[in-house]
Amino acid sequence: MLTGIHFLLTYSCTNECDHCFLYCSPSAKGTFTLSRLDEALRETAKVASVRWVYFEGGEPFLFYPLMLEGIRMARDLGLQTGVVTNCYWATSVEDAVLWLTPLRELGVADLSLSDDVFHHGQDQDNPAKWALAAARELDFPVDTICIAQPATGEQTAATGAKGEPVTGGNVMYRGRAVEKLTAGLPRAPWERFIECPHEDLEDPQRVHVDPFGNVHLCQGLSMGNMWEIPLSELVAKYNPHAHPICGPLIRGGPAELARHHGITPTEGYVDECHLCWEVRKALIDRFPQYLAPKQVYGIA
Repeated sequence: MLTGIHFLLTYSCTNECDHCFLYCSPSAKGTFTLSRLDEALRETAKVASVRWVYFEGGEPFLFYPLMLEGIRMARDLGLQTGVVTNCYWATSVEDAVLWLTPLRELGVADLSLSDDVFHHGQDQDNPAKWALAAARELDFPVDTICIAQPATGEQTAATGAKGEPVTGGNVMYRGRAVEKLTAGLPRAPWERFIECPHEDLEDPQRVHVDPFGNVHLCQGLSMGNMWEIPLSELVAKYNPHAHPICGPLIRGGPAELARHHGITPTEGYVDECHLCWEVRKALIDRFPQYLAPKQVYGIA
């Protein structure tokens, strides 16, 4: 049962992280307008099971007034809100308090801070530390997201939305991580990847909605486009087994997705996400309505 909608408020970001699922960067295109955000939130409120709305990106603090208004609109619709940020704005504890106070006053119920070397390098006095201190000063519900360097081969403990552990503290090889981080890592034959271990495509608990209207079940894997079919209708009519990408993934993971569509991979892969990403990228022109937008596959 769908309980959360995560708004990719923008694809633009202050960073261009090697592990980014979405190929976000300072030059990435796509930001919600206020009218589109209002429309999307009203559609969200029509889905009775949804309780949570998150604002993320990209970096949502780049469009601070829009983010605040979105939080206000969501609150007025009876939805709980959360925010995910890389903390670039936290130049000191005092300044971070200024940024966070309006969110606290609007009743934001969860603040998730990216705190790892991908975002902040090896600097121990990074912006996430200032943001965390400010959040605690404001008695703000806060947690951190920490992604491990793939060279360690270990999963780093992390916490995510609503304080729950994040699965896959290590990198998942989607998006820019496929391009930047797979070199030199151990690989396995493609036939071994027979399940999707990270997403419940039959009964998704949350989806991401982007400024172009794509309703992501996984980054770059869309249920459909809500500017063409209203979000509440898309959710009500979603049939995972009839979906040309989700159906094969449910039956037999990325390996079955490749077989079903007549693709024969020619190399080994680091994990399920790596194979799935490459197969989906090969299918992008065949299923443009379900594999979108192209920019999250690194295609201009």
